[in-house]
Amino acid sequence: MANPRLRALTRWGKWAKKDWAIAAVGFTIILFALTLLFDSRNPTTPDLSAHDLVPLTLLHRAKATGALCLDGSLPGYHFQKGFGSGSNNWLLHIEGGGWCNSIETCNIRKRTALGSSNYMDRLVPFAGILSRQPSQNPDFYNWNIVKIRYCDGASLAGHPESEFKNGTKLFFRGQLIWEAIMSELLSLGLSKAKQALLSGCSAGGLATLIHCDDFRDHLPKDAIVKCLADAGFFLDELDVLGNRTMSAFYHDVVQLQGVAKSLHKKCVSRMEPSKCIFPQEIIENVRTPLFIVNPAYDFWQIQHILAPAGSDPHGYWRRCRLTIKECDSTQIGTLQGFRSSLLKALSKLEKDKEGGMFINSCFVHCQTWMAETWHSPNSPRINDKTIAESVGDWYFGRKPSKEIDCLTPAIPLAITWTSHEVYETCLEY
Repeated sequence: MANPRLRALTRWGKWAKKDWAIAAVGFTIILFALTLLFDSRNPTTPDLSAHDLVPLTLLHRAKATGALCLDGSLPGYHFQKGFGSGSNNWLLHIEGGGWCNSIETCNIRKRTALGSSNYMDRLVPFAGILSRQPSQNPDFYNWNIVKIRYCDGASLAGHPESEFKNGTKLFFRGQLIWEAIMSELLSLGLSKAKQALLSGCSAGGLATLIHCDDFRDHLPKDAIVKCLADAGFFLDELDVLGNRTMSAFYHDVVQLQGVAKSLHKKCVSRMEPSKCIFPQEIIENVRTPLFIVNPAYDFWQIQHILAPAGSDPHGYWRRCRLTIKECDSTQIGTLQGFRSSLLKALSKLEKDKEGGMFINSCFVHCQTWMAETWHSPNSPRINDKTIAESVGDWYFGRKPSKEIDCLTPAIPLAITWTSHEVYETCLEY
């Protein structure tokens, strides 16, 4: 990994608050490197480079509204204009990258691309669900496509009222960033959208769920508007020591950045606000059709929710956390119990006629932004359908699309996360 200290922390150390921020930064670096590695095919539409590199646009009008990244810099996005039959259709994708839950971790984060546009790459590749290649992205390739950069550390849901005025110089403006970007995109043509899809990965997937109905409310009433959360369905589960590690972490995020104001009022009125940031509670109130892409054995959730290093003092889970091939039968049983919890949390969506899901058994995290997992000859499939095909069937109403993989965990073919590379395909464990 790019950060040797992060590797050591992941395998042996105890995850302190600062470590969560470092992990988020390292994860983003890995995601970008993987995209550069695998998105190397030639595009099929004009005015694109060999890697579909798309420039960063800084939101200059945001300064007037106070919509600023953690460090006070301008937020940004990447935009490719649609063409042909997709000219009036829009796909927005919110970048992921974890959260910061303390002054310390937010100060670390503001010195990275996850907290400051000063560190963001000015050109990024568009692949998977963002791709212009029909062979890679058959249903959305010619739409207006936007990648929203993530620089607030609270899933675009923080509020300035909770900022500290004691010289910390941190800006908790996630909600304002969301509103400012929406305002800009509406002026660029989103306000006339015929079809629109809001999507996001990981923390961006959570942001998608939080803002889904607001997205719907900004668009024409006769537009087809839906939302897709990729690896954003984080569970409120006990870890292997019986601690609520993720619940405690989210509590700190919500308290620090005043996130409760962005959560559904009905939920906040009846329970602790930090409980309302968990997707299981969010989907109870979302009106807009939802599709959930989530691995049943999400490696991020296994490493940080089910078996965090701090709850594994003797290292029993150390090797299993890194690759399912190293899990023993008892650990596999625990992982299958975690899968059951995910399916139980999704039971409402499974019964929803307008909802869709693709729950595969791979040990992976975020699958829509990359061609190899979104739609390629080696993509994970359920009932012989890729994620792209399942999402397309759901979005366009071609057929019901609720795909749930078998109970058996899958392993990558020769390539593992420990080498920081992507999964080629999945085979039964």
